[in-house]
Amino acid sequence: MSKEILIATHNQHKKEEIQQILGEEFKVTSLTDYDLHDEIIEDGNTFHANALIKAKYCFEKTGKASLGDDSGLVIDALDGRPGIYSARYAGDHDFAKNMAKVLAEIKDIENRDAYFVTVMCLVDNGVEEYFEGRVYGKIIHEIRGEKGFGYDPIFIPNDYAVTFAEMPAEEKNAISHRKKALSKFLQYLQ
Repeated sequence: MSKEILIATHNQHKKEEIQQILGEEFKVTSLTDYDLHDEIIEDGNTFHANALIKAKYCFEKTGKASLGDDSGLVIDALDGRPGIYSARYAGDHDFAKNMAKVLAEIKDIENRDAYFVTVMCLVDNGVEEYFEGRVYGKIIHEIRGEKGFGYDPIFIPNDYAVTFAEMPAEEKNAISHRKKALSKFLQYLQ
């Protein structure tokens, strides 16, 4: 019998990606599967806090082992911004505006080091465990690529010549911050 893991998301793409990574001994479900449509207020001041808020909400509503995650882009020269505000950095969830704001803010800055981070939190019967993944790279000067989402078109991972948005999904998923966090989660489960 496969163990159920409830992911704190309505994003079917994220659910499928996690299902592929975790494999058949797990049944990945989402908020949609439980018809949970309350807005989860992510008012934590760290990625860890926001991941915990999401996981706790799911566990309290369903009693199922729940995985919350929070991700973002951290830029050295911007003192870690956009950070936990990555999704709504320029106001609402508009990544074209978000990217434009980032590019404007670091236009004349030489240090373009940055990393994507994902923090996942598992909440299950009194257990709280965290799993963090990072991928380091640089912010380029212009938008490149059609694939991916979020800040992918302005981020080139170290040792690559293309942005996340120019890579095939399989290639990005093999090195991504989410993959690294999920790999740690998988090791923990085994």
